[in-house]
Amino acid sequence: MVKSKGSKESAYLSELAIHGMQEKKGNEIVRLDMRNIFSSVADYFVICHAESGTQVRALADSVEDEIYKATGQEPWRKEGLEFGEWILLDYVDVVVHVFRTDKRQYYGIEDLWGDAEIKNYKSA
Repeated sequence: MVKSKGSKESAYLSELAIHGMQEKKGNEIVRLDMRNIFSSVADYFVICHAESGTQVRALADSVEDEIYKATGQEPWRKEGLEFGEWILLDYVDVVVHVFRTDKRQYYGIEDLWGDAEIKNYKSA
């Protein structure tokens, strides 16, 4: 059963997040479609990583800018800005995760949500 929490809007937000990541050359960009998972906390997770904390912050800033310019929305919540190892931007139905490479491997978000449909994207 597909949840309907504004699927068109959340799909659009996820596409904007992906574009923001591509603009700053995020690595291994993926979108997890979680709408078919009963216990999911969002419609989509958008995930990428970078080699340094500086690039992680730049990626998160790019995603925020891209979404704000197109929709006027700011994240409901932001976490991890001070260390730049794992920045989370919560747009309620879309949650953006920007990791430093080693932290992405350590936490394995994609494995935790293995039932989600995964789509890979290339960096620009």
